[in-house]
Amino acid sequence: MAGYIYTFKKFIRDWMLIVGMLVGAGAYLAYHAIPALHGACPVLEAICTHLQPVLLFIMLFLSFCKIEPHQMRPHRWQAWLLFIQAVSFLGLAALLVWALRSDTAAGRWIAQARIPLESAMLCLICPTGTACAVVTGKLGGNMAGVVTYTILINIVVAVLVPLTVPLLYPMGGMTFGMAFSKILAKVFPLLIMPSVSAWIVRYLFPKLHAKLLSYTDLSFHIWSFSLTLAIAMSTRAVVHNEGAASLLLWIAVVSLACCIFQFWAGKAIGSHYGCRISAGQALGQKNTVFEIWMGYTFMDPVTSVAGGFYSIWHNCFNTWQLYRRRKTRRV
Repeated sequence: MAGYIYTFKKFIRDWMLIVGMLVGAGAYLAYHAIPALHGACPVLEAICTHLQPVLLFIMLFLSFCKIEPHQMRPHRWQAWLLFIQAVSFLGLAALLVWALRSDTAAGRWIAQARIPLESAMLCLICPTGTACAVVTGKLGGNMAGVVTYTILINIVVAVLVPLTVPLLYPMGGMTFGMAFSKILAKVFPLLIMPSVSAWIVRYLFPKLHAKLLSYTDLSFHIWSFSLTLAIAMSTRAVVHNEGAASLLLWIAVVSLACCIFQFWAGKAIGSHYGCRISAGQALGQKNTVFEIWMGYTFMDPVTSVAGGFYSIWHNCFNTWQLYRRRKTRRV
């Protein structure tokens, strides 16, 4: 009996991300299929809305506890990744702006693919996931480099999105400053406050800091639970989307293509600077909850589904990477 229990625990630990994804999707689908549970919607939504930022804060706090302040400095590979995200986003935006104002056959054809192209824009500009440092550490990468890039790309997003999106969707009454502030208000508490808190603990409470460092897998377990909530929210976005099935399929394909491209490009660039794992994760692993929010807030709500699909793709790839890492270490 003890052997079966050990095997079961080991299976859950090794495949925790896949289990979390299945539980998150299954929980929401079960809730959606049972009308008697719908009355609890406001309470459940409030729990998910307020609990996930707390979990992300704790994950980043624990990650910052492991990083010396002097380790957080820019690297050349980060500049290349910022260039890829900015240029790809601006390039697609320029193409769409031209198509919507063009009377040519090519322009009309491109305009018909507006939603998939906007979904690609979201997938390409979306900032690095706050849990990226946790996975990077598990894979043996440079956590400090990933956290630094997370801060940099969020600043770039806060500037580029308010400048670009009004060209596609004029935001009545919303100025650049208002949109900029709206994005910063969404990401600032989960970027700056965890670092400040972690460094206060490091220098003022060294014993507590040492105790926190002893919980080596705590961030990973918190992330697994947070992933369950994220997948539940992503499933909700897909289920309640009013787009046609063919359109959802196109968005799924586009998000998969963006996921493959970004992991590949990040790893290719990182290989030149000895940071293959870190660069691949920094470019490929996204803050998909933030991506869903951007779709709802600044673009056609249908595009928010891209964040839900991307969440599935990058977490499946992370699961495969972690499996390979375990297998390699056992050999």
